[in-house]
Amino acid sequence: MDRKTKIYIGLFLLLLFSIVYYESSKPKKINWFPSYAKKHKIPYGTYVLRNDLPSMLFSDTEIEDVTISPFVFLGDSTKTGTYVFIDDNLNFGDAEFTRLMNFVDRGNDVFISTHRIEIDTFNIKTKTLFTTKYDENVFFKLVNKNLSKNEYSFDRRFEHRIFESIDTLNTTVLGITGYLDKENEERLGEEVNYIKYNYGKGNFYFHLFPEVFTNYTILKDNNSQHTASVLSYLSKSNTIYWDEYYKTGKSRISSPMHYLFSNASLKWAYYTALTGILFFVIFEGKRKQRSIPIISPLKNQTLAFTRTIANMYYEKAEHKNIAEHRINYLLDYIRTQLRIPTNKIDKTFYKYVASRSGNDIESVEKLFKYCDTIHLKNTVTKEELLKLNTLIEEFKNSTK
Repeated sequence: MDRKTKIYIGLFLLLLFSIVYYESSKPKKINWFPSYAKKHKIPYGTYVLRNDLPSMLFSDTEIEDVTISPFVFLGDSTKTGTYVFIDDNLNFGDAEFTRLMNFVDRGNDVFISTHRIEIDTFNIKTKTLFTTKYDENVFFKLVNKNLSKNEYSFDRRFEHRIFESIDTLNTTVLGITGYLDKENEERLGEEVNYIKYNYGKGNFYFHLFPEVFTNYTILKDNNSQHTASVLSYLSKSNTIYWDEYYKTGKSRISSPMHYLFSNASLKWAYYTALTGILFFVIFEGKRKQRSIPIISPLKNQTLAFTRTIANMYYEKAEHKNIAEHRINYLLDYIRTQLRIPTNKIDKTFYKYVASRSGNDIESVEKLFKYCDTIHLKNTVTKEELLKLNTLIEEFKNSTK
């Protein structure tokens, strides 16, 4: 080993030790990921709440963790109790929510705390509550006078949602929220953010501020009292089914590499090994590697072939066939890229496509209404074909 190689190895080792020292000595950043999982002790996990539930309110209540979907879990119609869902965003399928409704109809309860709830069946819609000033504090308060009268305030940015419309015949207001003007010490409005909806023999509880159940909230000051007050409406005599399936932070390790990169120490060990291999290749393979001849890859004629076939259709004015192909490719794009089934195209389909693609629901509905018009025509003009193509391209560009 010559002197030059020794110098390079020494510099590499110095750099490696410097990186290791820097990474081990710098303060660890706080992870504000909205997990809501019971195993996570990060600020937005629910480790404290899940472990303190028996001592907080439910000392004589059986608490069961559910790690499968509600559709599968409620396949057993003999189950009774209270099903608790807490997460940043919840999106139940139609069949799944029907089983929740049947579960409640038999005399059970379902508690759902999330930022967005839109249920047409119950005439429940939500919206964001905005303020025009920066020096206003948000407040939360329960309307029941027998519970804690203290107002709760949250000091971090979050999605402030309220109920835009509710079914007043079957709904009871349990909690309100709004903004407090610190300068003038006056309320700027009170809006509903916690309700009970009577359905059959049971009740749905809808709550729009899941942050109240996180480790950060419960361990800060005396906020646990407000959390306990929100949960005090739930029955203490029935089994509580604690959902761990619909959790943003649930375990999703699907490969060894995923586990490797989820641990900081293993990740840096992996990078160090790769760097060492790189240096080995540079210094050991420099004069040992034979030159590799450059072989031009075969040209991909697929695109040229596709263009030729398309021009044949276009020159023969078979606009109807081209339009049908464009629509089929659009549906295939939605199935493969947006992961949305296309066997039934209705308002629910429009809503899912709009939410996952970033388009507004009006433009999505306009696109598929025009596709229906094309299906019904025996012949399609050049202008109609161009309009269809423009609508599809605008949809895809907005999605990207």
